[in-house]
Order: sequence, then C-alpha cells, then structure tokens
Amino acid sequence: MELPDDTGLMKIVQLTAGTGSFHCGNCVRDNSLVLALEQLGHDCLMVPLYLPMVVDGPEPTAVAPLFYGGVNAFLQQQFPFFRKTPRWIDALFDSPSLLRLVSRKTGATKAKDLGELTVSTLKGEEGYQVKELDRLVEWLCEYGKPDVVSLSNALLVGMARRIKEALSVPVVCALQGEDGYLDALPPPYNSQAWGLLKERARDIDLFVAVSNYYAGVMKARLGLPEKQIRTIYNGISLEGYSSSIPRPRHPTIGYLARLCSVKGLDTLVEAFIELKKRNTIPGLRLAAAGTMTDSDAGFVKKIEDRIRGAGCESSVVIQPNVTREEKIRFLESLSILSVPAVYGEAFGLYIIEALAAGVPFVQPDHAAFPELLAATGGGILYDHTDPDGLVDSLESLLLDTEKLNHLDQTGRKVVHDHFSMTRMAQEFIDSLQQLVPSGHVL
Repeated sequence: MELPDDTGLMKIVQLTAGTGSFHCGNCVRDNSLVLALEQLGHDCLMVPLYLPMVVDGPEPTAVAPLFYGGVNAFLQQQFPFFRKTPRWIDALFDSPSLLRLVSRKTGATKAKDLGELTVSTLKGEEGYQVKELDRLVEWLCEYGKPDVVSLSNALLVGMARRIKEALSVPVVCALQGEDGYLDALPPPYNSQAWGLLKERARDIDLFVAVSNYYAGVMKARLGLPEKQIRTIYNGISLEGYSSSIPRPRHPTIGYLARLCSVKGLDTLVEAFIELKKRNTIPGLRLAAAGTMTDSDAGFVKKIEDRIRGAGCESSVVIQPNVTREEKIRFLESLSILSVPAVYGEAFGLYIIEALAAGVPFVQPDHAAFPELLAATGGGILYDHTDPDGLVDSLESLLLDTEKLNHLDQTGRKVVHDHFSMTRMAQEFIDSLQQLVPSGHVL
C-alpha cells in the first residue's frame, strides 16, 4: 500500500546483493539502514539479489523474493539457451540451498572470475541478464510504486535505466568500495566495466558515499558533478554493547575483518611475532576473527603454519565466521584493534564496531582511516611506508595505559553519540528530499 503524501514518510525499495554464506560489511550496513528506516516509520522493502542475504542481526520486516539469482545469471551469461527458458526452469536454480552451496565454492565470488558477467550486468537491458532485469521490474510494478529505489553498490547501476523508465522514480546508489573489485577484473573487462559504470552513472539521481575519501575517489573516476554525490557515514546497531568493560587480563591485539591478505592479516601476524621477539609486553596475545570462505582456507593455513613456526601458537586465537553476539564478546576481549588493509578501504566498519566496545585502533595513514580518526578520536595512525611503523605503534600504545584509556573513552562516546544506525537512516532520508516529487512532504 502506498503511503499518503501528507504523512511525511517514504516508501523505499532497497536492492542489495547478498553473499550466500558469509557476513559482508556492505550487507550489514544495508540491513542496518533498512531496519532503522522501519523504526523511523518508513515503508522499506529489502530485495536480495544474486545470493541470499547473510546478516548478523535481525532481518527487516519486509523482505522480497530473490532476484538475479547467481546461478541463473551465470548460465545466461554462458549459454544462450538459458536466456529464453521459462520461469519454472529458472526457479529451480534460484533455490536458496543451491545458491548457498554455490557461494561456498572456491572462487565463486572472486572478481577475476567474473569479468564477463560484471560487464554484462552493467549493460542492464542490453546485457545477457535482461530476462532477470525484466522480471525484477515487473515485480516492482506489481508491488506498488515506491518513492525511491536504492541500490547497494555501483555494480548494480545497469538496472537503473529500466527501473526509472518503468516506475518514473528516482534511483540512488551507495558507493561502498567497488573500485577494488573492478580494478581486480582481468583485462579487458576492468576497463570495459569502468567505461560502462561511468556511462550508466548518468542514470543515478544521487550517489551516497560512505566516506569523504571514497566520495573523492569515485567522483574523480566517474566524472561525477558535486551535486550528484553526498557522504553519509555508516552507522551500526549499538544494541548489546556494554557501556564499560574492564581491560583484558592479558594485553591483546585484535583483528576483525575477512581472514585474507588484502585486509592485512599476514601483516599483523608478522608485527605480532616481532613484538613477541622484543618481549617488551609480557603476556601479549593476538586474536583474529572474521569471515572465512573456502577460498580463504589456504591463506589461513599458511598463517597458522607461520605462527607455529615462530613458536607463538599458544598466544594466538583465530575465530572464523562469528555471530554478532560472538563478535561483540570478541571485541570486549581486546586491548586494541588493527586491520592493516593494504588497499584503499572505503570506510572500515570494524573501526566503529571496535570503538563501540571501547577498543582503540591502530591503522595505516591512508584511505578512509585518517578521516575516521578525525571523526572519532579513538585511535592512532602509523606511517604505512615505514616497515616498522605498525610494530612501533602497537608497542607504544600498549605500553601507554593512560593513552589507551583516553582513546577508549573518547572513541566509545563519539560512536555511541554519532554513529548509530538511526543517525545514518535519518541522514539518508534527509538526502532524498531533493529527489522526492513536490507532492510529498518529509
């Protein structure tokens, strides 16, 4: 049912690409946004794409069927026969259990294996997945015209043109770190994808970047005008976080991100081993938690072998695929957090989650991290070009209890005051004012 114009509330459709079998920061952000919009009284529908959603908290009240099923999208890319099959055949391949199984297979979601598919979906109505796009648009028309359609990332912009033609509504799109994925595509697909994205960006009424840093990156790469992009910092659910937690008995360095090299887990392990050699921090431990897929298992085994080879296995714990409750307890067991990502991190949701638990951070001085430090005051940065920068910074902060306590209190207060999912949702609604027809009142 469409909302009356004079309610001041909006009807929003959120299209989000799922992962099928593991937690993803972008999915967590989108799920939190929809939940908060519902709590503010807006009519918000979550529409999963490609693979089932995997979230670490409650799901929104309204969740649509899955569209653009990952198996069907792949089959339509590879075999012309599947571009004409009836829906009853396609439905067999949209089985949630099948999609979850496929998502666990090694390389199933790696960027380097998806060049042709990425280019085709960015072509939208001109791509091989047009049957999926038409089905989505037909369903949205039957659902009822929303005020706005929101895309979870720029890889979905190929859908915007057909959606706008059918529904005559504005389309907004989040920017959440797509450049790393696109740059990792093999030639010629990387340049083709960037070209299509730049062209199709004209179909988007407003881009919402998760940081000023990333807004600048994508504004430059896509040639976006200033008025077409706005920054809204991510927010999280603060439920379950305690107001004060005593420091752990043993000084503990923590890592909370996907268990992979690009997030810097191997870099942190080497820094930890060096700190153990220095022996300046008695009882020092390392704890790592985060998503681990089948494709990450080999990397994690090498990390474990390195730790054993250094004789540090009794001081290290690795917890893959934790639940939200386990994640919060994990954070509360840490002294500091460090995720020394080696690429241009668009935001770093783990920073906000750690600060919510009163855990200061030690991060490289690039990408969005200087901006998050300025916004929260809850950590320190190190020179990422200095080979000893991370080790020295971890050591100095762990040895400075007074500074640790100050960063703990400062960061925790800022996050609880300014990084809630409610604040994120309200800023999102505020940003839509320029897009809503004049008959609507916000």
